[in-house]
Amino acid sequence: MTLRRTRLLTVLMVAALGASGCSTLGHLNPFHGKGALKETASEGERISIVPADQKLEVSEALKGVDFALPTPVAVTDWPLPGGTPEQSVENVDAAPNLTVAWRKGIGRGSGKGFFVTAPPIAVGGRVYTMDAEAGVSAHDAQTGAQIWRTDIRTGGKRDREAWGGGLAYADGKIYVSSGFRQVVQLDAATGAIGWRTKTDQPIHAAPTVTGGKVMVVALDNTLLTFDAATGAPSWNYQALSEPARILAASSPAVSGDTVVAAFGSGELVALREQNGSDLWNAALSRTSQTSALSEIRDIPGRPVIYRGDVYAVSHSGVFAATDLRTGTSRWSLPVVGVTSPWAAGDVVYVVSRDGQLICAARDSGQIYWIRDLNEGFKPKRRGGFFGLGGRTIQKPLWSSPILANNRVILASSTGELAAVNAKTGAVDRRIRIGAPVLIGPIASGNTIYMVSDNGQLIALR
Repeated sequence: MTLRRTRLLTVLMVAALGASGCSTLGHLNPFHGKGALKETASEGERISIVPADQKLEVSEALKGVDFALPTPVAVTDWPLPGGTPEQSVENVDAAPNLTVAWRKGIGRGSGKGFFVTAPPIAVGGRVYTMDAEAGVSAHDAQTGAQIWRTDIRTGGKRDREAWGGGLAYADGKIYVSSGFRQVVQLDAATGAIGWRTKTDQPIHAAPTVTGGKVMVVALDNTLLTFDAATGAPSWNYQALSEPARILAASSPAVSGDTVVAAFGSGELVALREQNGSDLWNAALSRTSQTSALSEIRDIPGRPVIYRGDVYAVSHSGVFAATDLRTGTSRWSLPVVGVTSPWAAGDVVYVVSRDGQLICAARDSGQIYWIRDLNEGFKPKRRGGFFGLGGRTIQKPLWSSPILANNRVILASSTGELAAVNAKTGAVDRRIRIGAPVLIGPIASGNTIYMVSDNGQLIALR
């Protein structure tokens, strides 16, 4: 099961409309529902914003140069996957000792076509999670004890198997997106279902809820919006279609009246929150591709809005800063990534698919330091008999980072947690957490929470 999960975000790719993660494909047109509004992106040529010969290397001018980080601040609630509508939190004060306080089961873990993909959220002394079969549960934030559990599956023949989706909180309600082709509102206190709206495509990422709207990206590269009070569909935006993609998806980021969404086509799009009219479109792709895998242009991580810029990284090999107002590229770096960046103070952190943690200057993109989290790793074979059979243990994948008490915290597919000095890149500590983790940690109160691949909610203090 561990090997199956470690490959999920890198090599488990299908035709975008040819495999939905459910038992049948269903309708291909996301707008045929009654009353739906259609907004179609125009076809166009993708223009690379990263020169083919650009290399990733530490800036000589920045070696030994200090930079500013915000003071760590305790965060009470974490209502969205990225903490805020901007998907941006600076430096949290949590888990200074990085000691596992408790771990509790949340339901079914990954395996046999099911995958745990939903980041936890935390509000009002509770942590909310979703397992691999769309079982949503509320847990006491101090002890992990389960308070309620709701299975949002409908039991229909069309969707006997599905995976993916996530959670968001707003105004006493939990909003759930699901690979079972639906968006559901739950009462945060009891788990009772308020409304349920079916979608034509599975949803593999968590929703973003703000300004009375629920926003999700569906499998067919459509941004769907719904009225948070009633579940009624609002405007849609259709990005470019893509023949192949990673089976993961991104949650939109919102700042003021601007929504920024990332798609499997490698498009980063800014839209008006009221009506979905497009403001600008950037393609995070490179002109020089070295393999079939590098042709996957997906942006699986969340775009991050911070101090007027948007930070995002694509599987095609572009990590870019884009001006939120104009869509102008400020800088770009050749980084292949499947996670969300983390911006704070003068810098922005991102982890590459092969395990390099990069600290770059926000204003210029020049690199302060690079830390190879997989340094010294050698592929191993496990099982078999006298060298025959068995399987190879792959190089670990690392989760999205969180900045806590001036340390960059990440977890890996091999069950390791790393705490990296945010200023120097030195690894301060590595601990075993006993289960593979590919979902980025969150913070609430004095605790860091993470959900493991085998269906555990783990608290560190």
